[in-house]
Amino acid sequence: MDQNSHKQLLETAIMASVEAGKKIIDIYHHGFGVEYKDDQSPLTIADTSANEVINQFLRPTEIPILSEEGRTIPFEERKNWEYFWMVDPLDGTKEFIKRNGEFTVNIALIHEGSPVLGVIYIPVTKTLYFGSEATGSMKINQVEDTIQLETLMAKGNRLPEVHPGKVYTIVGSKSHLTPETEAYFNDLKRQHGEVEILSRGSSLKICMVAEGAADIYPRFAPTMEWDVAAGHAIALYSGAEIVHHDSDKPLVYNKENLRNPWFIVRR
Repeated sequence: MDQNSHKQLLETAIMASVEAGKKIIDIYHHGFGVEYKDDQSPLTIADTSANEVINQFLRPTEIPILSEEGRTIPFEERKNWEYFWMVDPLDGTKEFIKRNGEFTVNIALIHEGSPVLGVIYIPVTKTLYFGSEATGSMKINQVEDTIQLETLMAKGNRLPEVHPGKVYTIVGSKSHLTPETEAYFNDLKRQHGEVEILSRGSSLKICMVAEGAADIYPRFAPTMEWDVAAGHAIALYSGAEIVHHDSDKPLVYNKENLRNPWFIVRR
């Protein structure tokens, strides 16, 4: 698959994320109930509705789809996929329920275990992040209804952005601050002296490292592949990396167990 094909697929993923974002915002403003999955993670009609919208855009590509809402596909079926879509239709359901605006739509294309493009859309602010080898990584504020890749690239900011005078900045989770994470923060403070610690929800933490607003994001708590894949692509093509916390090897996708190891996002 060449770069032109990747660009076409990227544009499709962008359209899917923005349309799913519209559905999410409609539900966000008009009320919703909350159910709980077997693992006690929350589920709303926004998750399932956004998933349906995204599938409508991605199915015509004839590339398999692995989604948080379709996680039951057996490994024996998916292990031989060369390419597949990795989708989290609503990343940050807890933030959605809290109504703090820090939730996203995440779509990635995976090739042989590695992300080759990723899209993250923030419905509340209409902010779009995307990254691929063909385009590099970009951030676009206030995405309009007309979505064409070349137009978006012309009006967007290439990542990383310049942040003059910024001190060493660590970003962490609003919902999953573990003792191990706090200990790691303390080690970084000893290494770098003056530091700033920021807290964000969902995959916005990875976006902050990709755009240069933060230098590092350690994640020493459970995540699934769909939580991270889109952000991984955006970070990668902005010059950052996501690695295992203990081996420095890049994260890989489509494992038999879809849970991620602990990892570090860094510039």
